[in-house]
Amino acid sequence: MARAATPAITALLSAEIPHEVLQYEHDPRRESYGEEAVRELVRVQGVDPAQVFKTLVVASETLPKGLGVAVLPVPAKLSLKAVAAALGVPKVTMSEPAAAERATGYVVGGISPFGQRKTLPTVVDASAMQWNRVLCSAGKRGWEVAVHPQDLIGLTAAVVADIQA
Repeated sequence: MARAATPAITALLSAEIPHEVLQYEHDPRRESYGEEAVRELVRVQGVDPAQVFKTLVVASETLPKGLGVAVLPVPAKLSLKAVAAALGVPKVTMSEPAAAERATGYVVGGISPFGQRKTLPTVVDASAMQWNRVLCSAGKRGWEVAVHPQDLIGLTAAVVADIQA
């Protein structure tokens, strides 16, 4: 097995999940990482913006490790209420960036749902099921990975729910 560049790619290779790594030139001056990914992937790959998913870390005192993960299309707004319901907790808030980075092992803007340092409860937006492949962070700014939605759900042991506001 070839040495993978990120823990996310290592996790996909270890699980023998078919995937494609897509790269674009990340502009370090950009702070809207998801919008940058959408713009570049639409331009270079011709994907639909709703196919590009972001990985957000949420916090709740009632989650086992205090954190959970929400994966949804970049253009969509997150419903914290829907995420809480999907994860079976009364309430969630957005995690502090430093806590998200510590738990996942990735920097903000490069947080992948795969290969995280700690296994966190995950919910994937139901819209993923309409695609034959979705794109999400490969664990590094400017790197995306395309996978089948069922593989995203299976490898992350995610629940599927409508989590868009």
